[in-house]
Amino acid sequence: MLKFLTVLKPSYANLRFWQVGVLLLTLALWHLASRDQQIAFFLGEPVQVLGRIWSWFMPFGLGSSLFFPEGLAGRADVYLHLGVTLLETVLAFGIGTLLGLVCGLWLALSPLASAILEPYLKAANSMPRVILAPIFALWFGLGIWSKVALAVTLVFFVVFFNVYQGVKEVSPVVLNNARMLGANQRQLLRTVYLPSATAWVFSSLHTSVGLAFVGAVVGEYLGSARGVGYLILQAEGTFDVNTVFAGIAVLTLCALLLDGIVGRVERRLMKWQPRQGETERL
Repeated sequence: MLKFLTVLKPSYANLRFWQVGVLLLTLALWHLASRDQQIAFFLGEPVQVLGRIWSWFMPFGLGSSLFFPEGLAGRADVYLHLGVTLLETVLAFGIGTLLGLVCGLWLALSPLASAILEPYLKAANSMPRVILAPIFALWFGLGIWSKVALAVTLVFFVVFFNVYQGVKEVSPVVLNNARMLGANQRQLLRTVYLPSATAWVFSSLHTSVGLAFVGAVVGEYLGSARGVGYLILQAEGTFDVNTVFAGIAVLTLCALLLDGIVGRVERRLMKWQPRQGETERL
């Protein structure tokens, strides 16, 4: 009995077991609560939500007609909407990351330019950037680029401030030693500044993944005829809370997938940095 309790004690060895257990417990509590129809009206039913997702992505005929009576054409539209949202997100993530990286390095290495632009950058970062969506729709139309522009504004500042701070945190001792060895500005950038900022960059990228999805979906809410945000908005109009939660679940899974790709690249580029589990065991 004691050995059994030891196995169940949370640790890094049984981490996946506890993660899956938390998910199953949450779904079970949700299912029990949704047996009350008044609660189900607001929170949906997990079985129905899973049914929506199944009908969207599983092969046609395997129970999909039960939850998606419009048939194969309706399922094809889901792939179209999801593809639009993913395209907007990936473009915004890439453009916002690149701009944040370049601008963060430039201003961190240019104290005078940083001092001049600092109040404007703080003002732009403090502004609720969602209010820019109508302006972007006016400038770029109701296509994907207005959503990309909105999401770029969310991603850019997260990456920018992390890169800026990462470069500023470089040890003066390391810089002085590198200069004594004859390193020029380009060599300092490649061997000192960029490695120092790498951890800050990847920390910002994990946050930026979710913000890229936020920008894309909010833009679709405010004006679009395609995208998962548009599907969720249509479902809200008909009080179809199960489809709303299904759309949220699909977006969450996509965000986790993109975040996993970022994490994989991070582990490859930062092998020198000990992972949290390894640190605890030490």
